Amino acid sequence: MKHYSIVEILGDGISSELSRSVHAIGSTLPFEIDFRQVDLSLEHRTSHKERAYGSTQEALTELGIAMKYPTATEAESPNKVLREFCDFSVIHRPVSTFVGVENNFRKTIDIDVVRVATGGTYSDRGQRIGTDAAVSLRVIERQPSRYAARFAFRLASQMKKGVVSTSKWTIQREADGLFEAECEDIASNYPGTPYRRELFDALLAGIIMNPDRYSVIVTPNEYGDFLSDMACGLVGSIGLGDSASYAFEKGGHVRLAMFDPAGGTAPDIAGQNLCNPTAALLAFGSLLRHLGEVEAGSALRDAVREAIAAGEKTGDIGGKMGTEEFTEAVSARLKAALAPTA
Repeated sequence: MKHYSIVEILGDGISSELSRSVHAIGSTLPFEIDFRQVDLSLEHRTSHKERAYGSTQEALTELGIAMKYPTATEAESPNKVLREFCDFSVIHRPVSTFVGVENNFRKTIDIDVVRVATGGTYSDRGQRIGTDAAVSLRVIERQPSRYAARFAFRLASQMKKGVVSTSKWTIQREADGLFEAECEDIASNYPGTPYRRELFDALLAGIIMNPDRYSVIVTPNEYGDFLSDMACGLVGSIGLGDSASYAFEKGGHVRLAMFDPAGGTAPDIAGQNLCNPTAALLAFGSLLRHLGEVEAGSALRDAVREAIAAGEKTGDIGGKMGTEEFTEAVSARLKAALAPTA
């Protein structure tokens, strides 16, 4: 039996319930997953900050792949700390319509948001100037832009889809212009992949009016943040989105990868068997595909969607199941999908 070792980064609130759900699914797989747990909860960070981050960094450096659960932000953002230590430069957020989830959007959406994970307006908190003004510095870097563009085109090429780059390059001529120039340069290496660029405000309207015109979208940091949340809102819940963060070697190969649900810690429902593990299970499916277990990863993502479509879902999206019951429903479907045929 094949064996894989991954880092499991424990957090706060519903983290432990999501972890149990992922472990339950892991136990049904036809290979072994060894979870090396590290505690990045607020309690542990408060009492043993250096040890908490040190053990996480050590494990990530050694194993190179992690499953992370939501962490609370107080004195610092653990996500920001990990992003800086690991040099994560690309975030991938797949978002698509869930059959069985009510929403206010009547069209089908299926997009992959590829976001530069650094720079933009998030690198500088700004400063006050006198009493009536403030200023902040916005930075777009060439290398992270190239990594994001290359990731987007590789993804689109594999799926036989097209790429749209988006920003406000007509206004931010130097900053967004640099990003778009890198996208165009990478596009020249993929002549068989359709490519165009759109202004970000027009793209938002375009997705709502004609979502079938969009598949892989690559964009700078803050635009990707806004777009990901809007897209999740269109499909019915931010809690249905999973995310992956990547760091690269100079040659462009993935050096570190971390997979996580996009939602928060939800302390109000923690420990009550109420949280929806959909995003965590989707993230785990993406992790499996990254390990090379493409069939198992795709089967898990399909099992989650099929369960929801059949009405087997948690209360937050109109169902009656608890966290454990939903996990069992997904597990049963996954077992059936991976069962050897006679």
